[in-house]
Amino acid sequence: MANLKDIRKRINSVKSTQQITKAMQMVAASKLKKAQDSVVQARPYAAKMSDVLASLAVRVKPGKHPLLERREEKKVELLVITSDRGLCGGFNTNVTKAADIFLKERGTEDESVLLSVVGRKARDYYRRRGWEFQTEELNPGSTSFSQAEAIARPVIDRYVEGEVDAVYVAYTDFQSAMTQTVQVKRLLPLEPKALAEDEFPVEYLYEPSEGALLADIIPRYISTQIFRMLLESIASEHGSRMTAMDSATNNATEMTAKLTLIYNRARQAAITTELMEIVSGAEALN
Repeated sequence: MANLKDIRKRINSVKSTQQITKAMQMVAASKLKKAQDSVVQARPYAAKMSDVLASLAVRVKPGKHPLLERREEKKVELLVITSDRGLCGGFNTNVTKAADIFLKERGTEDESVLLSVVGRKARDYYRRRGWEFQTEELNPGSTSFSQAEAIARPVIDRYVEGEVDAVYVAYTDFQSAMTQTVQVKRLLPLEPKALAEDEFPVEYLYEPSEGALLADIIPRYISTQIFRMLLESIASEHGSRMTAMDSATNNATEMTAKLTLIYNRARQAAITTELMEIVSGAEALN
């Protein structure tokens, strides 16, 4: 059995760790509220833009804009969104697992995959496995729309130039502080709206022109979707970290209680041993 000094040191170490995890939990909870508000505000706009573009994709001929062209998916690009920091449970691991499944399914002789990453954890994970990145963006925690545009611009250029036939994104959808869902969704090409059998696409009048409108709205749509996915990922990270730190704090409390029990038993055994030695010494003198 460990001596009393070692047990005391371990108890103090666990209590110090508990203070850190508790502080991290409180910080994550504070950041989660702000991130959750940003997600809630961004979702309606992103959803409405998605509806508008899906509706336009039905009515517009694919040749009117290169981002509407649909090609056989021989070469695709995968954008993986993780965080820069750890200590957030399985948040980053779950995203890379889903991305690995996608890469394994698409990494055939007839198809190849280009990889882009957002977040230090994804970069480090795939760099250790020998991947080269088309786009590498760090510090997703301070997301702005301009950052989303910077990520979207090279992705759009590669699709327009025919370097890739489709673009997918692996990220985490925020449901609640306890629940986050990893998604692998197609970003390009745009998915036309499904029409009912008796429904016909309505023709629109465009101002200033169809081409000018599409050239402005489609890249903006791509940037908006990436921006929403980044916000979803940030909220999911904070929710996962808050849950993980709460679990770690509870575990530290249980461990402290167990170590305290061990310490008290060891101290009681030491006292009993000393008393027996004193009694034995007194009897020897008699």
